[in-house]
Amino acid sequence: MALQINATNPEHPALLLELPWHLPLEEWPEEYLVPLPRGISRHVVRYARAGDEVIAVKELAERPALREYELLRDLDRLGIPAVDPLAVVTGRTDTSGEPLESVLITRHLGGSMPYRSMFETTLRPATMHRLMDALAVLLVRLHLAGFSWGDCSLSNTLFRRDAGAYAAYLVDAETGDLHPELSRGQREYDLDLARVNISGELLDLEASGALHPSVDPIDFGTEICGRYQDLWQELTRTSVYPAGKYHYIERRIRRLNELGFDVAEMQIEHASNGDTVTFVPKVVDAGHHQRQLLRLTGLDTEENQARRLLNDLESWMATQEDYAPGDPLSARPEVLAHRWVREVFRPTVRAVPPELRGGMDAAEIYHEILEHRWYLSERAQHDIGLDTAVQDYIENILPKSRDALQTVVD
Repeated sequence: MALQINATNPEHPALLLELPWHLPLEEWPEEYLVPLPRGISRHVVRYARAGDEVIAVKELAERPALREYELLRDLDRLGIPAVDPLAVVTGRTDTSGEPLESVLITRHLGGSMPYRSMFETTLRPATMHRLMDALAVLLVRLHLAGFSWGDCSLSNTLFRRDAGAYAAYLVDAETGDLHPELSRGQREYDLDLARVNISGELLDLEASGALHPSVDPIDFGTEICGRYQDLWQELTRTSVYPAGKYHYIERRIRRLNELGFDVAEMQIEHASNGDTVTFVPKVVDAGHHQRQLLRLTGLDTEENQARRLLNDLESWMATQEDYAPGDPLSARPEVLAHRWVREVFRPTVRAVPPELRGGMDAAEIYHEILEHRWYLSERAQHDIGLDTAVQDYIENILPKSRDALQTVVD
Protein backbone atom coordinates (compact mmCIF):
# COMPACT_ATOMS: atom_id res chain seq x y z
CA MET A 1 0.00 0.00 0.00
CA ALA A 2 1.43 3.41 -1.01
CA LEU A 3 1.84 6.33 1.37
CA GLN A 4 -1.34 8.42 1.49
CA ILE A 5 -1.88 11.84 3.06
CA ASN A 6 -5.47 13.00 3.64
CA ALA A 7 -5.30 16.70 4.48
CA THR A 8 -7.70 19.59 5.10
CA ASN A 9 -5.52 22.02 3.12
CA PRO A 10 -3.99 21.27 -0.30
CA GLU A 11 -0.74 22.92 0.80
CA HIS A 12 -0.18 20.51 3.69
CA PRO A 13 0.65 17.32 1.74
CA ALA A 14 3.60 18.99 0.00
CA LEU A 15 4.99 20.22 3.31
CA LEU A 16 4.38 16.93 5.08
CA LEU A 17 6.17 14.87 2.44
CA GLU A 18 9.45 16.26 3.76
CA LEU A 19 9.04 14.38 7.06
CA PRO A 20 10.63 10.91 7.63
CA TRP A 21 7.51 8.74 7.40
CA HIS A 22 9.66 5.62 6.87
CA LEU A 23 10.79 5.81 10.50
CA PRO A 24 8.79 4.95 13.64
CA LEU A 25 7.90 8.16 15.45
CA GLU A 26 10.13 7.24 18.40
CA GLU A 27 13.13 7.18 16.05
CA TRP A 28 12.64 10.55 14.33
CA PRO A 29 15.90 12.57 14.26
CA GLU A 30 16.11 15.70 16.38
CA GLU A 31 16.45 17.88 13.27
CA TYR A 32 12.75 17.34 12.54
CA LEU A 33 11.49 17.82 16.08
CA VAL A 34 10.47 20.86 18.09
CA PRO A 35 11.24 20.69 21.84
CA LEU A 36 7.84 21.47 23.36
CA PRO A 37 6.39 20.03 26.59
CA ARG A 38 4.20 16.99 26.00
CA GLY A 39 1.46 15.56 28.15
CA ILE A 40 0.95 11.92 29.01
CA SER A 41 -0.49 9.87 26.13
CA ARG A 42 -1.20 6.22 25.46
CA HIS A 43 0.36 6.79 22.03
CA VAL A 44 3.73 8.10 20.85
CA VAL A 45 3.42 11.85 20.22
CA ARG A 46 6.03 14.24 18.83
CA TYR A 47 6.08 17.89 17.83
CA ALA A 48 7.64 18.62 14.45
CA ARG A 49 7.97 21.48 12.00
CA ALA A 50 6.24 21.49 8.61
CA GLY A 51 7.08 24.67 6.75
CA ASP A 52 6.21 27.58 9.06
CA GLU A 53 3.87 25.49 11.18
CA VAL A 54 4.51 23.44 14.30
CA ILE A 55 2.50 20.23 14.20
CA ALA A 56 1.68 17.48 16.69
CA VAL A 57 2.13 13.97 15.25
CA LYS A 58 0.41 11.04 16.99
CA GLU A 59 1.05 7.44 16.00
CA LEU A 60 -1.95 5.07 16.13
CA ALA A 61 -3.80 2.46 14.04
CA GLU A 62 -5.39 3.54 10.77
CA ARG A 63 -9.06 3.18 11.69
CA PRO A 64 -8.92 5.18 14.97
CA ALA A 65 -6.67 7.76 13.26
CA LEU A 66 -9.22 8.37 10.50
CA ARG A 67 -12.09 8.37 12.99
CA GLU A 68 -10.43 10.90 15.30
CA TYR A 69 -9.53 13.08 12.31
CA GLU A 70 -13.19 13.24 11.27
CA LEU A 71 -14.38 13.86 14.83
CA LEU A 72 -11.95 16.77 15.24
CA ARG A 73 -13.18 18.21 11.94
CA ASP A 74 -16.77 17.92 13.23
CA LEU A 75 -15.81 19.74 16.44
CA ASP A 76 -14.13 22.46 14.40
CA ARG A 77 -17.32 22.97 12.37
CA LEU A 78 -19.30 23.17 15.63
CA GLY A 79 -16.95 25.83 17.02
CA ILE A 80 -15.79 23.69 19.95
CA PRO A 81 -12.37 24.50 21.50
CA ALA A 82 -10.20 21.63 20.27
CA VAL A 83 -6.93 21.11 18.44
CA ASP A 84 -7.07 21.77 14.71
CA PRO A 85 -6.87 18.59 12.57
CA LEU A 86 -4.54 18.88 9.58
CA ALA A 87 -4.03 15.42 8.10
CA VAL A 88 -3.90 11.63 8.46
CA VAL A 89 -0.97 9.71 6.98
CA THR A 90 -1.61 6.05 6.13
CA GLY A 91 0.23 3.36 4.20
CA ARG A 92 3.53 3.94 6.01
CA THR A 93 6.31 1.35 5.69
CA ASP A 94 9.88 1.22 6.93
CA THR A 95 12.93 0.81 4.68
CA SER A 96 12.45 -2.97 4.58
CA GLY A 97 8.80 -2.68 3.57
CA GLU A 98 7.35 -3.57 6.98
CA PRO A 99 4.13 -1.65 7.80
CA LEU A 100 4.18 1.21 10.31
CA GLU A 101 1.24 2.67 12.20
CA SER A 102 -0.67 5.56 10.71
CA VAL A 103 -0.36 9.05 12.19
CA LEU A 104 -2.82 11.80 13.01
CA ILE A 105 -1.48 15.34 12.53
CA THR A 106 -2.89 18.37 14.32
CA ARG A 107 -1.74 21.97 14.48
CA HIS A 108 0.11 22.87 17.67
CA LEU A 109 -2.05 25.13 19.82
CA GLY A 110 0.14 28.18 20.34
CA GLY A 111 0.58 29.33 23.93
CA SER A 112 -0.97 26.16 25.32
CA MET A 113 0.37 23.97 28.10
CA PRO A 114 -0.28 20.38 29.17
CA TYR A 115 -1.26 20.25 32.81
CA ARG A 116 1.94 18.52 33.97
CA SER A 117 4.14 21.33 32.68
CA MET A 118 1.99 23.77 34.65
CA PHE A 119 2.81 21.86 37.84
CA GLU A 120 6.57 22.26 37.41
CA THR A 121 6.03 25.17 39.77
CA THR A 122 3.47 24.27 42.43
CA LEU A 123 0.10 25.78 41.54
CA ARG A 124 -1.83 27.61 44.22
CA PRO A 125 -5.36 26.36 45.04
CA ALA A 126 -6.89 29.46 43.42
CA THR A 127 -5.21 28.54 40.14
CA MET A 128 -6.44 24.98 40.47
CA HIS A 129 -10.01 26.26 40.85
CA ARG A 130 -9.62 28.22 37.60
CA LEU A 131 -8.42 25.07 35.82
CA MET A 132 -11.51 23.20 37.06
CA ASP A 133 -13.69 26.07 35.82
CA ALA A 134 -12.11 25.91 32.36
CA LEU A 135 -12.48 22.14 32.13
CA ALA A 136 -16.11 22.30 33.29
CA VAL A 137 -16.90 24.89 30.59
CA LEU A 138 -15.24 22.71 27.94
CA LEU A 139 -17.20 19.63 29.01
CA VAL A 140 -20.48 21.55 29.00
CA ARG A 141 -19.75 22.92 25.54
CA LEU A 142 -19.05 19.43 24.25
CA HIS A 143 -22.25 18.06 25.77
CA LEU A 144 -24.38 20.91 24.40
CA ALA A 145 -23.02 20.04 20.96
CA GLY A 146 -23.93 16.36 21.46
CA PHE A 147 -20.35 15.12 21.88
CA SER A 148 -19.64 12.45 24.50
CA TRP A 149 -15.92 12.57 25.26
CA GLY A 150 -15.48 9.13 26.78
CA ASP A 151 -12.18 10.06 28.43
CA CYS A 152 -12.32 13.54 29.94
CA SER A 153 -9.12 14.17 31.88
CA LEU A 154 -6.41 16.72 32.47
CA SER A 155 -4.10 14.66 30.26
CA ASN A 156 -6.44 14.99 27.28
CA THR A 157 -6.73 18.76 27.67
CA LEU A 158 -4.52 21.72 26.83
CA PHE A 159 -4.82 24.99 28.74
CA ARG A 160 -4.20 28.54 27.60
CA ARG A 161 -4.08 31.63 29.79
CA ASP A 162 -7.06 33.87 29.14
CA ALA A 163 -7.07 37.29 30.86
CA GLY A 164 -6.47 35.95 34.35
CA ALA A 165 -8.43 32.76 33.76
CA TYR A 166 -7.80 29.68 31.63
CA ALA A 167 -9.35 28.32 28.47
CA ALA A 168 -9.43 24.55 27.99
CA TYR A 169 -9.08 22.74 24.66
CA LEU A 170 -9.80 19.12 23.82
CA VAL A 171 -6.72 17.27 22.55
CA ASP A 172 -7.72 13.62 22.32
CA ALA A 173 -11.03 12.74 20.64
CA GLU A 174 -10.19 9.08 20.05
CA THR A 175 -12.82 7.78 22.48
CA GLY A 176 -15.44 10.40 21.60
CA ASP A 177 -18.71 10.09 19.75
CA LEU A 178 -21.05 12.66 18.25
CA HIS A 179 -24.84 12.41 18.69
CA PRO A 180 -27.79 14.66 17.82
CA GLU A 181 -28.30 15.05 21.59
CA LEU A 182 -26.88 13.42 24.71
CA SER A 183 -29.02 11.67 27.28
CA ARG A 184 -28.64 12.45 30.97
CA GLY A 185 -26.99 9.04 31.42
CA GLN A 186 -24.38 9.77 28.75
CA ARG A 187 -23.54 13.10 30.34
CA GLU A 188 -23.29 11.61 33.82
CA TYR A 189 -21.05 8.81 32.54
CA ASP A 190 -18.66 11.39 31.05
CA LEU A 191 -18.74 13.38 34.27
CA ASP A 192 -18.01 10.36 36.45
CA LEU A 193 -15.05 9.46 34.23
CA ALA A 194 -13.77 13.03 34.58
CA ARG A 195 -14.01 12.82 38.39
CA VAL A 196 -12.10 9.53 38.55
CA ASN A 197 -9.46 10.57 35.99
CA ILE A 198 -8.78 13.97 37.55
CA SER A 199 -8.51 12.55 41.07
CA GLY A 200 -6.08 9.89 39.81
CA GLU A 201 -3.94 12.43 37.95
CA LEU A 202 -3.76 14.68 41.00
CA LEU A 203 -2.88 11.73 43.22
CA ASP A 204 0.07 11.03 40.89
CA LEU A 205 1.17 14.64 41.22
CA GLU A 206 0.82 14.44 45.00
CA ALA A 207 3.03 11.35 45.08
CA SER A 208 5.71 13.19 43.10
CA GLY A 209 5.59 16.22 45.41
CA ALA A 210 4.27 18.55 42.69
CA LEU A 211 0.90 19.28 44.33
CA HIS A 212 0.25 22.13 46.74
CA PRO A 213 -0.21 20.65 50.24
CA SER A 214 -3.65 22.26 50.62
CA VAL A 215 -4.99 20.64 47.43
CA ASP A 216 -6.93 17.45 48.10
CA PRO A 217 -6.96 15.28 44.93
CA ILE A 218 -10.29 13.66 45.77
CA ASP A 219 -11.99 16.97 46.57
CA PHE A 220 -10.78 18.56 43.35
CA GLY A 221 -11.90 15.54 41.35
CA THR A 222 -15.35 15.94 42.88
CA GLU A 223 -15.26 19.71 42.32
CA ILE A 224 -15.48 19.29 38.55
CA CYS A 225 -18.87 17.63 39.06
CA GLY A 226 -20.28 20.49 41.10
CA ARG A 227 -19.00 23.16 38.71
CA TYR A 228 -20.34 21.28 35.71
CA GLN A 229 -23.79 20.79 37.26
CA ASP A 230 -24.07 24.47 38.24
CA LEU A 231 -23.11 25.60 34.75
CA TRP A 232 -25.36 23.07 33.01
CA GLN A 233 -28.30 24.15 35.15
CA GLU A 234 -27.68 27.82 34.38
CA LEU A 235 -27.49 27.15 30.66
CA THR A 236 -30.40 24.76 30.20
CA ARG A 237 -33.00 25.62 32.83
CA THR A 238 -36.44 26.86 31.84
CA SER A 239 -37.20 30.32 33.20
CA VAL A 240 -40.77 31.38 33.95
CA TYR A 241 -41.39 35.14 34.07
CA PRO A 242 -44.58 37.18 34.57
CA ALA A 243 -46.00 38.76 31.43
CA GLY A 244 -44.42 42.12 30.62
CA LYS A 245 -41.11 41.43 32.38
CA TYR A 246 -39.03 41.78 29.21
CA HIS A 247 -36.00 42.99 31.16
CA TYR A 248 -35.91 39.64 33.00
CA ILE A 249 -35.29 37.96 29.65
CA GLU A 250 -32.54 40.47 28.93
CA ARG A 251 -30.97 39.76 32.31
CA ARG A 252 -30.96 36.04 31.52
CA ILE A 253 -29.23 36.63 28.16
CA ARG A 254 -26.63 38.85 29.83
CA ARG A 255 -25.87 36.18 32.40
CA LEU A 256 -25.33 33.60 29.67
CA ASN A 257 -23.08 35.98 27.74
CA GLU A 258 -21.01 36.61 30.89
CA LEU A 259 -20.49 32.85 31.20
CA GLY A 260 -19.06 32.81 27.68
CA PHE A 261 -22.12 31.37 25.92
CA ASP A 262 -24.27 32.92 23.24
CA VAL A 263 -27.99 32.45 22.78
CA ALA A 264 -28.27 31.09 19.25
CA GLU A 265 -31.91 30.03 19.70
CA MET A 266 -34.63 31.27 22.00
CA GLN A 267 -38.20 30.06 22.31
CA ILE A 268 -40.87 32.02 24.15
CA GLU A 269 -44.05 30.17 25.02
CA HIS A 270 -47.02 32.15 26.28
CA ALA A 271 -48.85 30.51 29.16
CA SER A 272 -51.93 31.52 31.12
CA ASN A 273 -49.85 32.31 34.23
CA GLY A 274 -46.99 34.13 32.45
CA ASP A 275 -44.30 33.68 29.82
CA THR A 276 -42.21 30.52 29.76
CA VAL A 277 -38.81 31.37 28.30
CA THR A 278 -36.65 28.48 27.10
CA PHE A 279 -33.06 29.25 26.07
CA VAL A 280 -31.03 26.90 23.89
CA PRO A 281 -27.42 28.18 24.18
CA LYS A 282 -24.89 27.33 21.52
CA VAL A 283 -21.20 28.16 21.39
CA VAL A 284 -20.48 29.84 18.08
CA ASP A 285 -17.32 30.82 16.23
CA ALA A 286 -15.81 34.31 15.95
CA GLY A 287 -17.72 36.51 13.52
CA HIS A 288 -20.79 34.25 13.66
CA HIS A 289 -23.13 37.05 14.71
CA GLN A 290 -21.81 39.45 12.07
CA ARG A 291 -22.41 36.91 9.32
CA GLN A 292 -25.83 35.89 10.65
CA LEU A 293 -27.06 39.47 11.02
CA LEU A 294 -25.77 40.38 7.55
CA ARG A 295 -27.49 37.33 6.06
CA LEU A 296 -30.81 38.03 7.78
CA THR A 297 -31.01 41.82 7.61
CA GLY A 298 -28.27 43.20 5.37
CA LEU A 299 -26.86 45.16 8.34
CA ASP A 300 -23.04 45.09 8.48
CA THR A 301 -21.91 45.70 12.07
CA GLU A 302 -19.21 44.84 14.57
CA GLU A 303 -19.44 41.46 16.32
CA ASN A 304 -20.69 42.69 19.72
CA GLN A 305 -23.21 45.00 18.05
CA ALA A 306 -24.43 42.09 15.93
CA ARG A 307 -24.83 39.86 18.99
CA ARG A 308 -26.95 42.49 20.73
CA LEU A 309 -29.09 43.22 17.69
CA LEU A 310 -29.68 39.50 17.06
CA ASN A 311 -30.79 39.04 20.66
CA ASP A 312 -33.31 41.84 20.20
CA LEU A 313 -34.40 40.44 16.84
CA GLU A 314 -34.95 36.97 18.38
CA SER A 315 -37.05 38.46 21.19
CA TRP A 316 -39.13 40.50 18.75
CA MET A 317 -39.68 37.57 16.38
CA ALA A 318 -40.95 35.41 19.24
CA THR A 319 -43.77 37.93 19.83
CA GLN A 320 -45.01 37.81 16.23
CA GLU A 321 -48.17 35.81 15.68
CA ASP A 322 -47.06 34.54 12.26
CA TYR A 323 -43.78 33.11 13.60
CA ALA A 324 -43.84 29.46 14.70
CA PRO A 325 -40.46 27.68 14.42
CA GLY A 326 -40.80 24.29 12.76
CA ASP A 327 -44.15 25.17 11.14
CA PRO A 328 -43.82 25.17 7.33
CA LEU A 329 -46.58 27.81 7.16
CA SER A 330 -44.70 30.15 9.50
CA ALA A 331 -43.15 33.34 8.18
CA ARG A 332 -39.51 32.73 7.28
CA PRO A 333 -36.88 34.27 9.60
CA GLU A 334 -35.47 36.33 6.70
CA VAL A 335 -38.90 37.87 6.04
CA LEU A 336 -39.41 38.70 9.71
CA ALA A 337 -35.88 40.05 10.02
CA HIS A 338 -36.46 42.55 7.20
CA ARG A 339 -39.77 43.51 8.79
CA TRP A 340 -37.90 44.13 12.08
CA VAL A 341 -35.42 46.37 10.26
CA ARG A 342 -38.27 48.28 8.61
CA GLU A 343 -40.63 48.55 11.59
CA VAL A 344 -38.32 48.58 14.61
CA PHE A 345 -34.65 49.22 13.87
CA ARG A 346 -34.85 52.07 11.34
CA PRO A 347 -37.65 54.05 13.05
CA THR A 348 -35.77 53.82 16.35
CA VAL A 349 -32.53 55.11 14.86
CA ARG A 350 -34.27 57.84 12.85
CA ALA A 351 -35.94 59.11 16.02
CA VAL A 352 -32.52 60.28 17.21
CA PRO A 353 -31.75 63.75 15.72
CA PRO A 354 -28.70 63.63 13.41
CA GLU A 355 -27.06 66.55 15.23
CA LEU A 356 -27.03 64.51 18.47
CA ARG A 357 -25.54 61.33 17.02
CA GLY A 358 -21.92 62.46 16.89
CA GLY A 359 -19.78 59.81 15.22
CA MET A 360 -22.01 56.88 16.19
CA ASP A 361 -23.30 54.61 13.46
CA ALA A 362 -26.84 53.27 13.40
CA ALA A 363 -25.99 49.95 15.06
CA GLU A 364 -24.21 51.69 17.96
CA ILE A 365 -27.14 54.06 18.48
CA TYR A 366 -29.57 51.16 18.58
CA HIS A 367 -27.29 49.28 20.96
CA GLU A 368 -27.13 52.27 23.33
CA ILE A 369 -30.90 52.61 23.28
CA LEU A 370 -31.27 48.93 24.15
CA GLU A 371 -28.81 49.44 27.02
CA HIS A 372 -30.78 52.44 28.24
CA ARG A 373 -34.04 50.53 28.00
CA TRP A 374 -32.50 47.76 30.09
CA TYR A 375 -31.44 50.13 32.88
CA LEU A 376 -34.75 51.97 32.91
CA SER A 377 -36.69 48.68 33.03
CA GLU A 378 -34.52 47.38 35.86
CA ARG A 379 -35.19 50.56 37.83
CA ALA A 380 -38.93 50.44 37.11
CA GLN A 381 -39.14 46.65 37.59
CA HIS A 382 -41.14 46.31 34.37
CA ASP A 383 -40.45 46.69 30.68
CA ILE A 384 -40.76 50.41 29.86
CA GLY A 385 -40.96 49.86 26.09
CA LEU A 386 -38.76 51.00 23.25
CA ASP A 387 -40.53 54.32 22.53
CA THR A 388 -40.14 55.49 26.14
CA ALA A 389 -36.50 54.44 26.15
CA VAL A 390 -35.80 56.38 22.93
CA GLN A 391 -37.40 59.55 24.28
CA ASP A 392 -35.53 59.36 27.60
CA TYR A 393 -32.28 58.56 25.79
CA ILE A 394 -32.65 61.67 23.58
CA GLU A 395 -33.58 63.95 26.48
CA ASN A 396 -31.26 62.73 29.23
CA ILE A 397 -28.35 60.73 27.79
CA LEU A 398 -27.31 62.25 24.47
CA PRO A 399 -26.99 65.86 25.75
CA LYS A 400 -24.61 64.68 28.49
CA SER A 401 -22.59 62.66 25.98
CA ARG A 402 -22.33 65.68 23.68
CA ASP A 403 -21.24 67.95 26.55
CA ALA A 404 -18.63 65.42 27.64
CA LEU A 405 -17.29 65.15 24.09
CA GLN A 406 -17.17 68.95 23.74
CA THR A 407 -15.20 69.19 27.01
CA VAL A 408 -12.63 66.73 25.67
CA VAL A 409 -12.34 68.63 22.39
CA ASP A 410 -11.93 71.99 24.18
